[in-house]
Amino acid sequence: MVFIHDTKRTLMMVVDLVNTLPGYDGEDTLQTPADLSRFLESNPYTGVIRADEQEVAAVRELRDRLHELWHVDREGAVPLVNRMLADGEALPRLVIHDDYDWHIHATSDDSPLATRMMVEAAMAFIDVIRSDEYDRVRTCSADDCDAVYIDYSKNGSKRYCDTGNCGNRMNVIAYRARKARETA
Repeated sequence: MVFIHDTKRTLMMVVDLVNTLPGYDGEDTLQTPADLSRFLESNPYTGVIRADEQEVAAVRELRDRLHELWHVDREGAVPLVNRMLADGEALPRLVIHDDYDWHIHATSDDSPLATRMMVEAAMAFIDVIRSDEYDRVRTCSADDCDAVYIDYSKNGSKRYCDTGNCGNRMNVIAYRARKARETA
């Protein structure tokens, strides 16, 4: 499965943002302007960024809305994506800047950060839906983790997130269970 650079980058941002929600594996990791600034270091955005309490609150509110995309199937995602595009007043246009070749921005650079994030997420999920790859939008299979991820593997066999050590941890648990059965 190959997505163009800006789609994959946005999907990775959405995964990172949703995984800031509190869950089995930790606390809410997006609470302060400093947290948002750290998030934006690995998920950079152009345009106006205030990184103040209001902007943090708006981005925090967006997380639940994006998380809904992991609780629906392909057809269920369509109205969610369409609503995000409408709410963000999306008007796609081609742009080129920094080290990025031509790509799509669908909001103005002075739109609120949360709006830009929401619309970019919707645009990325359009590609997932149109390419019929929605089955790759997954939640970690580890018993004690609810992190989300997108499976980019060739054969679509990825089962665990990248936020922790879930794959190794679950393999160790399975190994120990097999050894316990063998010695019993």
